[in-house]
Amino acid sequence: MNKTVRIVLYVLSLLTVAGLLTVFVLAAKQQGKPAGQDAAAGSEADETPGAQNGGAEIADGAENDGPDAEDAGRGEDTAEPGADTVQKEPESGDAAAPESDTPESEPESEDAAAQEPQGAEEAPAGDTTILITGDVLFANAFQAGYDAAGIAGVVSEELLGRLTGADILLINNEFPFSDRGQPVPDKQFTFRCAPSYAKALAELGVDVVSLANNHTLDYGKEALSDTFAVLDAEGILYGGAGESVERAEQLQVIEANGKKFGFLAVSRVIPTADWKVEQSTPGLFSCYDETRLLELVEEGKKTCDFLVVYPHWGVEHAAYPEDYQKKIAEKCIAAGADLVAGSHTHCLQGVELIDGKPVCYSLGNFIFGRTIDRSVVVEITVPTEGEPSYRLLPVYASGGVTSLAEGSAAEDILGYLNGISGAEIGADGSIGTEKN
Repeated sequence: MNKTVRIVLYVLSLLTVAGLLTVFVLAAKQQGKPAGQDAAAGSEADETPGAQNGGAEIADGAENDGPDAEDAGRGEDTAEPGADTVQKEPESGDAAAPESDTPESEPESEDAAAQEPQGAEEAPAGDTTILITGDVLFANAFQAGYDAAGIAGVVSEELLGRLTGADILLINNEFPFSDRGQPVPDKQFTFRCAPSYAKALAELGVDVVSLANNHTLDYGKEALSDTFAVLDAEGILYGGAGESVERAEQLQVIEANGKKFGFLAVSRVIPTADWKVEQSTPGLFSCYDETRLLELVEEGKKTCDFLVVYPHWGVEHAAYPEDYQKKIAEKCIAAGADLVAGSHTHCLQGVELIDGKPVCYSLGNFIFGRTIDRSVVVEITVPTEGEPSYRLLPVYASGGVTSLAEGSAAEDILGYLNGISGAEIGADGSIGTEKN
């Protein structure tokens, strides 16, 4: 074999060995990874920000509602005429649909989307609890307690739990939130409170307030307008006053557990005629002529499952209602109201049943000065099916702190109320049948 042939054969053998080595190396690498995996897989996911969170980003400050309540929208009334409806968020114990990591506009697959139930409704509704208190004044005793200990310096821990645990809380707001205006001349008592304290209403769990009383215009129209703005900023509904007749008469509606609950606030105690919204705006909704009130009750009951009329009426410190209170109550119940609960007298007045519906003529004071001998909070439970039930929670105040009464103190309050009432008031605060 000549030299040239030997060289060619030697080169071919080297190439063959190199090829075999290459095959063995590639085979070993292929055994080290799952079949079908691309070596570049995952690189896009690693480079995509927020991939683990669905790529969604929340801008800083999205939860911020803006300036402090006392400065927001001062003097403006942003509510539209007609019923003001708020959808109550479910309590923490209520069933709620879990949040999905998949954007609604991008279902995981067509098959998965097709399997979604058609016409699915929200979580099943449960019982709704409504609490209604008497007069609330944020003045010297309140401010001293709140400045010292926050809301714990105003109501006891147990009572606060009941207030915040209710689905709806209604109070009579017996003062304006404002730093402006001048006190009304020749008026014995004039009240107002700095807007910065409005946060205490939210801490108490208040959902809706009545402004239809004889003190919300104590510092004039500017102060009342400020009050509207402050309450709007806190997200608290108000009734019985407004920048127009329509707004002052407006039915306040809150939706909870699949039902609509309406609240009408009105006053039968107004210092001068120019406080009436028909005479001058902003002003108050009054019922010296109850015609319009009864029309609103009839209209409201057509759309509401449960309707409350909350009048400011009666004679201060009088234990028994005036004849006009009884007549207005009878007409309101006949027009469709499910409950009438009053304020203004600064003391308890009796309870009676009209066509099976309770009328609490006055609930007395709730947060008002350092000492309250006796008062009650009305607790209404509206079930999904069946009739509402009613209970009176006895309360008192000492040292400016309002608390639930217990033991003999509770017995004394409920026993006193039973003695002046036409309806039987049980030892547990339940409202029984009308006495013979």
